[in-house]
Amino acid sequence: MAELLICAADGTYEKDHSPQHIGQLLARPECMIWYDVADPTDQDLELIRSTFGVHPLSIEDIRHNNNRAKIEVHESHYFIVFYALRVSGGEQRFERQPLYLFVGPNYLVSVHHQPLSQIEETMHRWQDPNIPPGDHIGALVYALLDTIVDDYMPVLDAISDETEELEDQIFENFEQSSIQSIFQLKRELLGLRRVLAPERDVLNVLMRRELGIFRESDIAYLQDVYDHTLRLTDGIDNYRELLSSALDSYLSVEASRQNQILKVLTIASIILMINALIAGIYGMNFEFMPELHWRFGYAWALGLMAAISVGLILVFRRLRWI
Repeated sequence: MAELLICAADGTYEKDHSPQHIGQLLARPECMIWYDVADPTDQDLELIRSTFGVHPLSIEDIRHNNNRAKIEVHESHYFIVFYALRVSGGEQRFERQPLYLFVGPNYLVSVHHQPLSQIEETMHRWQDPNIPPGDHIGALVYALLDTIVDDYMPVLDAISDETEELEDQIFENFEQSSIQSIFQLKRELLGLRRVLAPERDVLNVLMRRELGIFRESDIAYLQDVYDHTLRLTDGIDNYRELLSSALDSYLSVEASRQNQILKVLTIASIILMINALIAGIYGMNFEFMPELHWRFGYAWALGLMAAISVGLILVFRRLRWI
């Protein structure tokens, strides 16, 4: 589905689902147009290539749909690959969806294969007279990128809450499923970092203003988005370290528990071994063993076992082994 949003020179907005007039609108620098294409067909991509003069390799990137975040500076436009997050109800708490942007002097073309709430939110924000992003295309691009990056925050907050819960469980009721949760969270954090790191490079290139599409006043806003990505990556690194520390703490606690169990089993084995030795001696059935025919021989053997067992326990306690 394709949607064309036009901002006229007088500040009025108009939606158009037919792209026939895009060529005429591009020739009018006083107009800003936003052409958004969801789930593009080959005809949509060919229209973008021919109308906006984009490079065929950029179209191939959209078709393959497996690119990392990046920016390419062409003669008259930027080609940007940015990633938006979609909340998922499955095993993964979020999905990374690529968003392809072509940014020219008076136009923005956005292409995505799945519906993105960030697109709708930015469109409403652009048309709201109370919070206008600006009267030029650079401000619109800032508004879109800012909306995308801000949506990373709730995901990181959810991971933060789960990390704190896992830390609290370490000394209480830590289970095997908790270890799986730690590795799952670390995978999610690594996935977020792989997306955010190249997106910082994208923002760095935009702030250089190589094509003159962005104004000097836009730099502060782009810097704000860049700062958000820095804060996010710092948070991701911190939580990864916390999860690693939580796992190390659990392994240390578990090793201590196992050592305690082995210590108890070793002490019990020593006591049983002594008792087995006594029982073995009196079970050898030699003919000349006085205790075998003694009236109190059975009680003597049991008492000897008990006395040695108690003595060993006292010795182990004195040595602080138990």
